[in-house]
This record gives sequence, C-alpha cells and structure tokens, in this order.
Amino acid sequence: MSTMNISLPEPMKAWVEDQAKSGRYANSSDYVRDLIRRDRQRIEARVSLQEAVDAGLGSGPAEALDRAAFKTAMRTGRDG
Repeated sequence: MSTMNISLPEPMKAWVEDQAKSGRYANSSDYVRDLIRRDRQRIEARVSLQEAVDAGLGSGPAEALDRAAFKTAMRTGRDG
C-alpha cells in the first residue's frame, strides 16, 4: 500500500483522530480511506443518475401512458 502525507488544520486533524478513537475505525488511515470510498460512490452514483437523465431527455418527447396496455404488458411479462 502506498503512503501519502497530507496537511490538515488542527480542528480537522482532531476530528479524524476522534473518529478513529470512536472504535468504528482501526486508525486515522481507515477513516480517510472510508471517506474516499464514500466520495467515489457518491460521484459514481451522480454520474449514473445523470446518464439516465440524459438518456431520458434524448429518448424524445413523452407519450401518454396507456394504463390498460401497461398493466396487460406487466401481467404478460410476469406470467410468460
């Protein structure tokens, strides 16, 4: 595993150390790694959501929903 040194203001350093002492994390590095993992997941989720929005916008104008046809298609899909 690689090592990276970072500089933090004292209040942030104290926060990180407190999180490690809370028992949820083995040490400060575990806490920072968890923050990075969560940040990556958040960004990936946002990118995925934006891709879905873009696909929806690119699919053309909305069409009225035929509820009866939709229900029939759902029943047929489940039963067949």
